[in-house]
Amino acid sequence: MKKADFGLPFFVDICGMERTELSDLGEFGLIDRIKSKTQIYQNTTITGIGDDAAVIDSGDYYTLVSTDMLLEGVHFDLSYVPLKHLGYKAVASNVSDIAAMNGLPKQITVNIGLSNRFSLEAIDELYEGIYAACENYQVDLVGGDTSTSRSGLVLSVTAIGEVPKGLITYRKGAQPNDILCVTGDLGAAYMGLMLLEREKQEFLANQEMQPKLEGFDYVVGKQLKPEGRTDVIHELREKKIVPTSMIDISDGLASEILHLSQNSGLGFSVFMENIPIENQTLNATNDFNISPVVAVLNGGEDYELLMTFSQADFEIIKSISEISPIGFVTADKNNILVLNSGEKVPITAQGWQHLKD
Repeated sequence: MKKADFGLPFFVDICGMERTELSDLGEFGLIDRIKSKTQIYQNTTITGIGDDAAVIDSGDYYTLVSTDMLLEGVHFDLSYVPLKHLGYKAVASNVSDIAAMNGLPKQITVNIGLSNRFSLEAIDELYEGIYAACENYQVDLVGGDTSTSRSGLVLSVTAIGEVPKGLITYRKGAQPNDILCVTGDLGAAYMGLMLLEREKQEFLANQEMQPKLEGFDYVVGKQLKPEGRTDVIHELREKKIVPTSMIDISDGLASEILHLSQNSGLGFSVFMENIPIENQTLNATNDFNISPVVAVLNGGEDYELLMTFSQADFEIIKSISEISPIGFVTADKNNILVLNSGEKVPITAQGWQHLKD
């Protein structure tokens, strides 16, 4: 076995080194760089970095592995996110990645970094949410790690799932004229976040005030306690249809469309009038004077599924109430949004991007 020579340890003045800013690459650029330098040594590794979950050959089926990290002050604000909700959301977001591969979750591990400001009762509350998600998705908590954190709460969940080999669905695979579909509705989680942030600022200005969230329970719930759409995966299996490509919507519809486009080498035409939006979401966009287009395309954290189907499956798709056709795949690489006015505008990703200034 060839051993890498790292040499002796030494001190480095990081600030004095020639450097490239991570913001120049962004999150996805950094992932691509890491992927380009990663060597696969095991023939059981079917897919590594680059999809919603890693794919490992386990004989009659594929094992799926996905992991996400949530950092206090970056991904959540404990001034308005209850610990129980946070625990549930951490599991649901990883379950969503397994569902995006047309798989079902089986086990999870949980890693937490804690500062001394958290009591035992607080951690019990966090795990109550984790246990509730385990019960809902029928997954087993099988391990994890705990450590001290000097910068707030750190929560990392790894989900392990499986999918029969004939049903695996990747981000690649879309074909020209396939139907582009989405589950549920979009934009609600983003508007829920906007409302919570507004109420936080008003509370900081006047701590006697009470939150004004009446009539917005749905959008706030979509932000605090989203669901991974394993229910749709079960229904697709019952109806014996397999998407040609799929991804979960965590960074906004526009970003996920561009991911599917990049992986398939094709384009997408999307019709704004076909995108499902709840009335509460529309009411919230009116309150903030925000276009629903912005909330839907760039909001993120909906954890719905974006998928493509062949034309032959169209009649079956129409019978599934939780799936809405919103567009189609084109042979070119242009990604176009057709507004209600008929105007066509290019789809660009402006949602959340880590490592950007």
